[in-house]
Amino acid sequence: MKKITCVIFDMDGVIIDSEALHKKAYFETFKSLGLDVSEALYSSLTGSSTINAFEKLISHFDLKADANTLVLQKRKRYVNFFENDPTLKLIDGVEDIIKYLHNKGITMILASSSAMVNINRVFKRFNLDPYFTAKISGADLKASKPHPEIFEKAALLANTPREHCIVIEDSDNGVQAANDAHIFVFGYKNPLVTDQTLKHADRVITSFNELKAFI
Repeated sequence: MKKITCVIFDMDGVIIDSEALHKKAYFETFKSLGLDVSEALYSSLTGSSTINAFEKLISHFDLKADANTLVLQKRKRYVNFFENDPTLKLIDGVEDIIKYLHNKGITMILASSSAMVNINRVFKRFNLDPYFTAKISGADLKASKPHPEIFEKAALLANTPREHCIVIEDSDNGVQAANDAHIFVFGYKNPLVTDQTLKHADRVITSFNELKAFI
């Protein structure tokens, strides 16, 4: 591996343990629509932007519904959970690795499928803005993970050749996006996420401390 000067982080399931909140918000929305969404179908949406997920579901179930309206309904539910869950915390070890990378002068970019309003909410709650050069929301891009656009843009914003970047992801769609962007990807095996294989990651880690051997 070449010298690493930029680390690109996913957010949900990598920086913050919010996957359960997103899932609850999604399934409450599915219930309101009378949809029976299987775990397998839901797993296939992991890592996608919310608009992309609902567009897929509208097509899959042949719904007469507006994707943007469903996004707002789901987001309202998520915000309610986010603001009323005092147990919500950063992933174990991620604050330490962020500070470690910052002290080494490594550029950090946030590249998440979450809406920017949710990204900013997390960064404000946990005071992460001082450590990151840029934040990208997949919801603002033309294509969603597994499309590589978000990671291609992250490398550009970091002003760093892709061979000197790494991505940290916890979803198969995110790993595929990094693969197609030709950026080395660490799959983080989040113990709370059991439906993602990470089989196409260049390396799988179970602790962020493992990254110190490479950077």
